[in-house]
Amino acid sequence: MDRAAIIGIGMTRIEADKTRDTFADMAWEAVNRALDDAGMSISDIDNVVTTSNDFWDGRTISCMAVGDACGASDKNVSCVEGDGTFGAFYGMARVLSGSYGTTLVTAHSKGSESISSLITNAAFDPIYDRALGMDMITASALQARAYMHRTGTDARQLARVSVKNHGNARHNPLAQLPMEITVDDVLASEMIADPLHKLDCSPVSDACCAVILANESRASQYSAEPVWVQGVSFCSDAYFLGDRDLSRAPALTEAARKAFAMAGITDPGKEVDVAELYDAFTYQELLWLEAMGLCDDAQAGQLLEQGDFDLGGRLPVNPSGGLLSGHPVIAAGLIRMAEAVKQLRGQAGAYQVDGARRAVAHGVNGLCGQSHCVWVLGREK
Repeated sequence: MDRAAIIGIGMTRIEADKTRDTFADMAWEAVNRALDDAGMSISDIDNVVTTSNDFWDGRTISCMAVGDACGASDKNVSCVEGDGTFGAFYGMARVLSGSYGTTLVTAHSKGSESISSLITNAAFDPIYDRALGMDMITASALQARAYMHRTGTDARQLARVSVKNHGNARHNPLAQLPMEITVDDVLASEMIADPLHKLDCSPVSDACCAVILANESRASQYSAEPVWVQGVSFCSDAYFLGDRDLSRAPALTEAARKAFAMAGITDPGKEVDVAELYDAFTYQELLWLEAMGLCDDAQAGQLLEQGDFDLGGRLPVNPSGGLLSGHPVIAAGLIRMAEAVKQLRGQAGAYQVDGARRAVAHGVNGLCGQSHCVWVLGREK
């Protein structure tokens, strides 16, 4: 079977409000950075996959806002509505199909032009749940409490995730919220939805990311440093929150199991060098780590306190600062992939993980992690 590689990445800076930039402006910047990174021109791109969301963009057929800026003229172009990791999965399938040698994948979001509580409230069932006024934050607060109750994880351990990731962001020039804070600072911040304080939550953000995928033969033509897809999978859980045990993430466990098996990984906690996870809230980093098998169940909080997930620890998690330091909703997962590529190339600068040869990147769709997409990337095929 042919292999797929990531041969180019490009990102804008993550900011609270890119008033000066349209969607197309952001896409133009990210796409050209990715083309330059791969040593390609737009004529070398065989097809384009844009990732966007009509609700977040406030317009129907939201992909049309970035088509020209993505160089889609005279090319086959398609749109995925959801997190960028799922758009990248579709792009990878296209290059492995034999129909295309290269695929450009983009993902953009401007949270500053949206009202997230109204948008995420609309994700709930209109008959039973929506009228309750639930949104992503209040639903995640329910999940956080369920996880804490089952595992014994406490609020100080959750806060430690925020301290770590905002601290990591101080070394990332593209991060939105680099901060030096303490656990007490997190716990003293405004309570948004019990048990989630303001600093337990990711911020409103604007950004765009672009990734270029290629099959094996084309990858060797352009990029001196291809990063290979060693394993990938996605899986979805039940839609209704009441139909799930929110303290666990079986869809993520299954997606990770398949991705690790594809990559030949039998002990993820020892065979993965760095992880970029979808930490929209502090508790999620701990829950996702356990669900993926990167640490034992109910142990992530204790291991975090021991420094296992710090930049110099056993398994650095979100060395870029993660989503707590900048969360452009649709682009978030694709940025995790791009950050993993930087680590594997040794291009992460002051937040580089020494000797990183295999990385995990992770994206989420839906309420409380309904759907997960897991990528295992490596320097070797």
